[in-house]
Amino acid sequence: MKKLVTIMAAALVMLQACKENSPEPGKSNSNAIEIKTSGETETQKITAPPFLPTPVGDRAAKKVIVNLEATEAEGELADGVTYKFWTFNNTVPGTFIRVRVGDEVELHLKNASNSVMPHNIDLHAVNGPGGGAEATNVAPGKEAVFNFKALNPGLYVYHCAAAPVPMHIANGMYGLILVEPEGGLPKVDKEYYVMQSEFYTKGKTDEKGLQEFDQDKGVDERPTYVVFNGKKNALMGKNELEAKVGETVRLFVGNAGPNLTSSFHVIGEIFDRVYIEGGSKINENVQTTLIPAGGAVIVEFKVEEPGEYILVDHSIFRAFNKGAIGKLKVTGEKNPKIYNKVK
Repeated sequence: MKKLVTIMAAALVMLQACKENSPEPGKSNSNAIEIKTSGETETQKITAPPFLPTPVGDRAAKKVIVNLEATEAEGELADGVTYKFWTFNNTVPGTFIRVRVGDEVELHLKNASNSVMPHNIDLHAVNGPGGGAEATNVAPGKEAVFNFKALNPGLYVYHCAAAPVPMHIANGMYGLILVEPEGGLPKVDKEYYVMQSEFYTKGKTDEKGLQEFDQDKGVDERPTYVVFNGKKNALMGKNELEAKVGETVRLFVGNAGPNLTSSFHVIGEIFDRVYIEGGSKINENVQTTLIPAGGAVIVEFKVEEPGEYILVDHSIFRAFNKGAIGKLKVTGEKNPKIYNKVK
């Protein structure tokens, strides 16, 4: 009996050791610093939200060149409302960057010659001073280049960190960078890029004309607009997201802030999987997930019923009054076993 107890105790110790030493879902098995690149070089394709580059898949680590340009240009914030946006690659949010653990990234940041302000970039995926900000301070008409090794898998925010930092973020200078684990993320049918943020204007919500940035509203955390992808109702109408019944949808959702926490929810759906705060821990069967300012999340769900599914910040006045609302249109055959209107 003593021998049996000893064997069982030893087995439990070994099992616990295996659990402690085994990698968590989404984490690299190797020491990322030591991962050797294949010698190949790829220049990342520039895409505009809500779209993003194709999945990394099971490729080897390589050198990836990323080109970003800081611009300052007037654009539409809401119907009849314009704003002087500061951007990366002329979109809000900026270009989605997609790499894998072990990649060596060469980032080129240009500042347009007609810019008024100096700009830089802080990538939360970077291990180094300022996340790259110290290496990329660029005056109008100039360019900076720096290299970094992608060490930690996850979904990360990037933003301008030039002074005054809050103003650069509030004016639209942010985006997401995804570092996929070795072997890539599991395949899904549809992927979209959504980023929430706030705008602080001198005028009231929907007040027509060119609006200026309001520093006092920003300090007081009283946004005039809370939006997805840089514009009120940006993911509505002709710009709504699309999927078919039976497909699995993956949303890469960021929150640029600069102040508020997002309560992200899709009305009529339940998230099958949530990569908590964009990291390696996965939660399941989640109704609403929190995204801190300067944070991100990956959500996945299978759509079983056709119809219109509304994306919102469930701090609900923000959705229906300030603009944090979007739509996913699902087409296909109905299944009365899942959802059925009787009368």
